[in-house]
Amino acid sequence: MKVFVTGTSRYIGGSVAVNLRAQGHEVRGLVRRRESVVSHRSAGIEPVLGALDDTELLGRLANWVDVTINAASSDHFWAAHALIESLSGTGKMLIHTSGSSIVGDDAAGMYAESTVYADDMPFQMLLNRSPRNEIDRLVRAAGIFRGMRTAVICPTMVYGQGLGEKADSDEIPKLRKKSTEVGAGVYIGEGRSIWSNVHIADLVDLYLLAVERAPSALFYFAESGELAMRDVAVAVSHSLGFGGKTQSWNVDDAVAELGLWPRIALGTNSRVRATNARGVLGWTPSRPDLAATVSANL
Repeated sequence: MKVFVTGTSRYIGGSVAVNLRAQGHEVRGLVRRRESVVSHRSAGIEPVLGALDDTELLGRLANWVDVTINAASSDHFWAAHALIESLSGTGKMLIHTSGSSIVGDDAAGMYAESTVYADDMPFQMLLNRSPRNEIDRLVRAAGIFRGMRTAVICPTMVYGQGLGEKADSDEIPKLRKKSTEVGAGVYIGEGRSIWSNVHIADLVDLYLLAVERAPSALFYFAESGELAMRDVAVAVSHSLGFGGKTQSWNVDDAVAELGLWPRIALGTNSRVRATNARGVLGWTPSRPDLAATVSANL
């Protein structure tokens, strides 16, 4: 198949693209920096310089391929809109990447008797997650009413060594950086909030299954376990040689330093189950869990 992937210089998009290429698919990747061209070509991925704001380019590339995977941004409405408009009536596939903070609360490090969400359970979301959820709904609706095949894949906290140009995930390196500064694994508040998680290699397997066999318009959480953020901090501490020592990071101090990201990504409960991935696609995640992977620096 011919596949177009956005975000191939990033962690998820790059890993997905490399895996697709390893399976024999022809892959084009959208990149913003000329510095990425050489690494893409060495991996067998044809780079195309551009950005998500270039909606005309997105449309041309989507029409050239059999499958388009948007892994660059969960929140760029106009990119998703442009891809849908270009693919409507073609019968081709669009896979959009969301993120499980859509079900997050505002617990600030507390365990709040949080609900565990299956793929199609209703949920109340924080206002800042509403635009992301609306894009997910738009993509799914296009798979019913617009003459195309769609899927929304919603990763949880992703960990493990990436396969592409960007080898590191988002959350763990930031935790390592702050933990290095204070000499202990850090967590927000009491560290009792819980996030589901998934290994990057299991996640890219899910994308491949979606390309090959996903029925249209379904939503897929991607998770293979869950862990309290204090336990994540313990794993980070071991990876840095601090022997499991941990330390609380005040949520207001964290927000002052890094913006809203620590409150949304580290202080919330985001607990889900990948019922559609397992039940519909036969996805069977098998890689080591987050604590073991992070502790061993894998």
